[in-house]
Amino acid sequence: MNKRNIYIYVLLAATTLGISSCDKFLDKLPDNRMELNNKEKIQKYLVSAYPDHNPAYLAELYSDNADEFDVTGWGSDGRFYDQAYSWSDITETQESESPQELWNSLYMAMSTANTALQTIEQQGNNSELMPSKGEALLCRAYAALTLANTFCMAYDPTTASKNLGLPYPTRPETTVGTKYERGTLAAFYEQINRDIEEGLPLVTDNYARPKYHFTRNAAYAFAALFNLYYQKYAKAVAYATRVLGADASSKLRDWKAFNALSVNGQIAPNAYVSVSSQANLLLQTVHSQAGALLGPYRMGNKYAHGQLISEKEDLQSQGPWGRSSNFGYTVWSNNSLSKYFINKVPYAFEYTDVQAGIGYAHSAYAVLTTDLTLLVRAEANAMLGNYDAAVADLNTEVKAYSSGALSVTLEGIKNFYNGIGYYTPTAPTPKKKFNTAFSIEPTTQEPLLHAILHLRRIMTLGEGWRLQDVKRYGIVIYRRTLNASSSVTDVKDSLTVNDLRRAIQLPQDVITAGLTANPRNK
Repeated sequence: MNKRNIYIYVLLAATTLGISSCDKFLDKLPDNRMELNNKEKIQKYLVSAYPDHNPAYLAELYSDNADEFDVTGWGSDGRFYDQAYSWSDITETQESESPQELWNSLYMAMSTANTALQTIEQQGNNSELMPSKGEALLCRAYAALTLANTFCMAYDPTTASKNLGLPYPTRPETTVGTKYERGTLAAFYEQINRDIEEGLPLVTDNYARPKYHFTRNAAYAFAALFNLYYQKYAKAVAYATRVLGADASSKLRDWKAFNALSVNGQIAPNAYVSVSSQANLLLQTVHSQAGALLGPYRMGNKYAHGQLISEKEDLQSQGPWGRSSNFGYTVWSNNSLSKYFINKVPYAFEYTDVQAGIGYAHSAYAVLTTDLTLLVRAEANAMLGNYDAAVADLNTEVKAYSSGALSVTLEGIKNFYNGIGYYTPTAPTPKKKFNTAFSIEPTTQEPLLHAILHLRRIMTLGEGWRLQDVKRYGIVIYRRTLNASSSVTDVKDSLTVNDLRRAIQLPQDVITAGLTANPRNK
């Protein structure tokens, strides 16, 4: 359990946890709110508009990137993990990965953005403050999309007007006990879109530490991702192209150099989130134990990405590019652990009381990268029927990811996925049936989408993106129990396409305060 300093913050009756990197500033915030009267102060203040929590581990545990292991000595790390893995409503609040912590962090970020925006408005929208206005709008939109990805059903225009959204505050909170309504997911996405479109032309690259801010490239990468989820595919392609330029291959991660690093310790994870990597567009430092839970530690053994998933579905699986292990990375595994992974999620622990053994667990994520943006464009092109362009993007990423050793063709993609069966829990494959409200052409489009999702699952393992693909494509996933030999001994549950548990339940104190809970089928 992490010890955290608590600051009182009223928003939906939730207690918000302070941001350790900005403690001294935030301590003075209530008294100094009116002193945000120049560009420099607003810029400093907006540092806290970036959330200090990330849903990555929660999403990994909730998705099909985890199995349950019934092996002596591989126990649960607590109630949170049991609840998250079983898709139960999570009541645990103290874990850094919990919905409560995430909710507080994201709404605190939105509140910071709102205070900055109000200050800029009060100063007459001075031209020198426009870059800060753009950053604040994008920060608010980013926090909102993260909330939607976690606590809402996937967006689809045919259902968005019926599905629940979330409160989207656009002004600073001034009244204790203000009642909020959730509204629809359609309205929530419309507000995100307004913030993005207004913010995009305003942002600049003028930051002391640009990789931790919405630079132009980070802003357009975020806009591309949002529009992919919004099913505005032409805009997703256009915005991604703004980031990638005419030669995407020159802007991707140096995977050969990364794969050559030691898999032990923090060498590779720290390099993965380095500011010097041209692939990293937006970095986020967070309170999190994910680096330990997903890394080479004994934590997280009961529910983990294990050998069966690795060999049959992602890291070591067959694909249209050949065997995935030929990408060049080292799959970390150990007989004493259940976990098969690429060591890329940093972990650090800062003791506040060494004798008591308490302190802060830290991690970091490259939340927006050029590699992710390239696959966003590939998927958007595939949805538009631009198959040659989609294959070209996918092939660019495969070549970069394998340091030129592997490649794909459209015919090879079709032959591979048409040649294997759909996944079942006891006969797993990387091909999982799509159950979407929108139509998918079966001959070319479907296998191409399988390839894109397959590669993204491999490339972003541990980063939380897989759950969004599961939700968006209506992929049914299962809760299996495996023994020490990684054989399936039981299939306990399934998350079907109409299962309302696809939207993680709101924190209990927020529900108690009067906000409508996510409905459940039973």
